[in-house]
Amino acid sequence: MERSIVIGEMVHRVERVCIVRGVCRGGRVRTLKTLKTQSGFSLLELMIAMFIMIILLSLAVPTFERSVRQARETVLKENLFQIRRSIDQYRADKGKLPSSVEDLVSAKYLREKPIDPITDTTEWQEIQGEDTNSPDGDQGLVDVKSVAQGQDQDGKAFSEY
Repeated sequence: MERSIVIGEMVHRVERVCIVRGVCRGGRVRTLKTLKTQSGFSLLELMIAMFIMIILLSLAVPTFERSVRQARETVLKENLFQIRRSIDQYRADKGKLPSSVEDLVSAKYLREKPIDPITDTTEWQEIQGEDTNSPDGDQGLVDVKSVAQGQDQDGKAFSEY
């Protein structure tokens, strides 16, 4: 009788002896054919596993794409909010409107020019106008909009944000 606890290369030798004699642990007789059919996967099992993976991926990918799109829209709204808030702070501190978004960055109201996550650029549609709070009627940056084409998930155009 052979030992059941074998370490290292002796495991292979014990298995070879088991196959040659046809007797393995527990005294059961196994032929070479039964040992070959018990190991590995059949083609049918592999195809079923692949089919299940394809079904799961077909459900997961659209959900992932939808969540990425929603995250980009949320970041766009937040970036526009921060730029508009900086314009208001600049006007309140300096008494005039900034001439561009770069003025907000150079005056340290923004750390850097925000990125439009839909277009992946720092390009914004700058809307110039007259300062309603100034008695001189100075011109300056009143608002910013996205230059992205298309609509969000609710059907609202990105340029209307």
